[in-house]
Amino acid sequence: MVESLRHMVELESPTGDKARVDLLGAWVSAQLEACGGTVERMPQTDAGDHWLVSWGSGDGGTLLLHHLDTVHAVGTTVQAAWRLEDGRAYGPGALDMKGGIAVTLGALQGLRAAGVAPSLPVRCLFSSDEEMGSRTSRHIIEDLARRHRWVLVLEPALPNGSLKTRRKGTGVFVLEATGRAAHAGNNPEAGINAIVEIAHQIPKVHALAAPAQGTTVGVGVIEGGTRTNVVPEHCRVRIDVRVVEPEEQRRVEAGFAALRPVLPGAQLATRGGWNRPPMTRTPAIAAAFERARRIGAALGLDLSEGGAGGGSDANFVAALGSAVLDGLGPRGDGAHSSLEYVEVDSLAERAALLAALLTEP
Repeated sequence: MVESLRHMVELESPTGDKARVDLLGAWVSAQLEACGGTVERMPQTDAGDHWLVSWGSGDGGTLLLHHLDTVHAVGTTVQAAWRLEDGRAYGPGALDMKGGIAVTLGALQGLRAAGVAPSLPVRCLFSSDEEMGSRTSRHIIEDLARRHRWVLVLEPALPNGSLKTRRKGTGVFVLEATGRAAHAGNNPEAGINAIVEIAHQIPKVHALAAPAQGTTVGVGVIEGGTRTNVVPEHCRVRIDVRVVEPEEQRRVEAGFAALRPVLPGAQLATRGGWNRPPMTRTPAIAAAFERARRIGAALGLDLSEGGAGGGSDANFVAALGSAVLDGLGPRGDGAHSSLEYVEVDSLAERAALLAALLTEP
């Protein structure tokens, strides 16, 4: 499993680099085809291809979700090379989420070697654009989820090993101010400074946050102006919003709609929206966790549950009312950073758990 993880980390697969993501997808699907899986390649024109590997036929059974893409640019492995150190496997994408793919490979290769077949049909989806919002894969994920009894997502576990039974919904909004250009020295009074207008709006945007309800609002990117001697006509900010409850989505949307210009003559426009709905802990999710907890206990595992501030493809599945569990991947930390790592001993632990989840009736 460690060798599989090393190979995948060194096959860099930045989201949006179709050729590299496809190379990784072909390698992963070949490993699972050797385990008796039937491979279906789903070609894409403006993203990496998606891959579906199946055992058994018919509806019901288990759907496993993975993504092949990472946030790391080509060449990251030069500065942050693969290494094993103090029981940790370091490398870009190791935790998010090539470690989860390694867990699935280990579980299915182990079952194959033991001559044990899953109790119900199993399908493994490997998508190519999760880090870009699952734009081309969302409909595939939702269609497959509706056909399965439950869905297991191999995103990394919480640092303490907990499974994820809730996640925040995520959205990206763009607030743009339009003013009027003018010469900054000769007639600045004729201009309307769009950057200043945005500066007035940023505190109002941040005031939409509601920490007690788990709602965060953050201005992450600001763009405006052309030259220092020109009163800027345009300025825009990109805003990250995360919510726990659907009601908060509506409140935040209303807050953006209520923003009004401060500077006379300035104009405001808002665009963007929600990328992933909140994953709330429904009765179906609670029942799925209880089943996993019971099966894990037979392996000597004391499984716990928790929530995450980031979104995943589990959010789409939960919104359908389906039974879904997230965080079946390994333990680790540092996702999306140069210090990303996987706790090596958790690979075999999670593979054993996944194998049990696939074979228990």
